[in-house]
Amino acid sequence: MTATIARTAHELGSRALGWLRANQHLGGLPPDTDADFDDPNRAYKPLSESALVASLVLREGVAGPTGLAHARELLEFTWRQMRQGDLLYERQLRHSLLTDPMETYAHFTRVGLRHERMDELLAHLSAVDSMTEVVPNRRLAVANARRILGLDQREDWPALTQATWLGSTPPAWAIDWMTGYSVTHTVFHLTDWGARPEGLPADIAAYLDTWLPAWIDIWSEVEQWDLVGELLIVGVCLPTPRLEQAEWDVLAGAQHDDGLVPRDGTPVADDPAQRFSDQQHTTIVAAVAGTLALSRALIVP
Repeated sequence: MTATIARTAHELGSRALGWLRANQHLGGLPPDTDADFDDPNRAYKPLSESALVASLVLREGVAGPTGLAHARELLEFTWRQMRQGDLLYERQLRHSLLTDPMETYAHFTRVGLRHERMDELLAHLSAVDSMTEVVPNRRLAVANARRILGLDQREDWPALTQATWLGSTPPAWAIDWMTGYSVTHTVFHLTDWGARPEGLPADIAAYLDTWLPAWIDIWSEVEQWDLVGELLIVGVCLPTPRLEQAEWDVLAGAQHDDGLVPRDGTPVADDPAQRFSDQQHTTIVAAVAGTLALSRALIVP
């Protein structure tokens, strides 16, 4: 069974990564972009997410020669878009309360790309703790970015965890769509995307192991593939990874022949630029899910 899941995860992840690499040119920043852009969701945030998936593929090292090449090319493209870190440095310097430059930079440092002035600036900002106040699961994102960057750690991880919705393990039926995303990201940051499954408290791991099947089933039924993919990643991040073939088959069944994974059951546009804009995030989720599931499946007895 583990071998079958590994094959499904590999096919899902590698096809998604191939689509992202083939279409990366559709997601670049406008030529005149500077550090004061006012719409980070347009291209900047998707580029950050592309850097994330590329860094995780390279970190895990299980993608095979083609997948690893795609990840390196995608990472190089996003690093060029960030002007080898200069854009992130300028944005952080001008807007010291923002967390997105640091979080984006952490994806690059995960695989050894550094920017000397950015390192110096973040060390200073971390020392004075000048980042803006954010909601609990976002506070974990900041803490994990600092951990990746090797900055001074003064984080009270138990307190940060308890402040989240997931941290109090409320009745599972109280969850809604947006809270589902808060749950997934709480797990991503506590475990650094599966690298530290021991970072998930035992009671929360047990709670997730109990309720993930119901949540995955509910959001699969209504074809919310983006959230389904993120919940599958959560299962992979558990201390004992949760790898259920039927659940992975459902997500793999939603994937298009070219590797795209749709965000929901809405018909996908024919225009390449619109397809990329609408479906990039879910395809990134699928690439991450497939990569981490394959990695964990290979070590499960």
